[in-house]
Amino acid sequence: MKFDKNLASLHAYLCADGYVVRNPPKQKHKYYRVGVRNTNLILLKDFQDKFEKVFGFKSRLVEGQRCEIGSREIYELLTKEFGSFYSREWKMPKLDNELVCYWLRSFFDCEGWVYIQSHKNRQIGLDCVNEFGIDQITKALNRLGIKTTKQVKKNGLIFRILILGKENISKFKEKVGFLYPEKSNKLNLAIKDYVNYIWNFPEIERDCKEFIKKILKEKIRIRQKKYIRIFSKEKINLDKLNKLLKKFYNVTSIIYERVNGLGNVYYELNINKREEIEKLINNDIINNIFENV
Repeated sequence: MKFDKNLASLHAYLCADGYVVRNPPKQKHKYYRVGVRNTNLILLKDFQDKFEKVFGFKSRLVEGQRCEIGSREIYELLTKEFGSFYSREWKMPKLDNELVCYWLRSFFDCEGWVYIQSHKNRQIGLDCVNEFGIDQITKALNRLGIKTTKQVKKNGLIFRILILGKENISKFKEKVGFLYPEKSNKLNLAIKDYVNYIWNFPEIERDCKEFIKKILKEKIRIRQKKYIRIFSKEKINLDKLNKLLKKFYNVTSIIYERVNGLGNVYYELNINKREEIEKLINNDIINNIFENV
């Protein structure tokens, strides 16, 4: 069987929520069944559509339950080509980076989840009893530039993949994503929940000067009427501000790296000479801090 995006997705459905089974040898009644169990109608219809494109037969869909077909020919074709589809035994096939995205999406549609604790914790997760399969998925995600964390749960009975951090979650959305609507919406919310700490300096000089004035008035901290400080979690913000203060107002500043009580690194832009501060006052960027001194 030659892999295309339909077969890659179909294979993942069968590994995640599917079954490729026959009657036990001692049972007189003979049957062969290939299908997937899921309550989501969109996923069931997607499985049905891809199954028909791959095998030329339309499987029977029971809304809210399953989509399956009874076929000895298809059962033997799948098991001969791919082996077992049982939850502890399935194996991910060798796929190029394009097709592996289709495989991963269908598998995560069935088994994955998205968790959001606003401004604290956002993660994409996947639990599975098949450690070999989990390791294969981890390697596939890493090939796509998506870093993961592996955890072992329930005394080694469950294996978990976690995708953490805005960069990795954004790459997952870009390269894999979800067909499952609720999971797709939650993935978008997880990305939006990240605070953007990078300041967007306008390219037009007039607008940039107004932006600098706004930033300084909002973020400036005055220390004993002797010097002023501006803080940021991102050094790139202060590097840019430092250059623009010099360019527009001939103001010289110094940037320091600091560490707070929790061990988190932040950055401080410091203007500590009176003549430099007076340049900002004269340009109506800050109020006169030397009054009554």
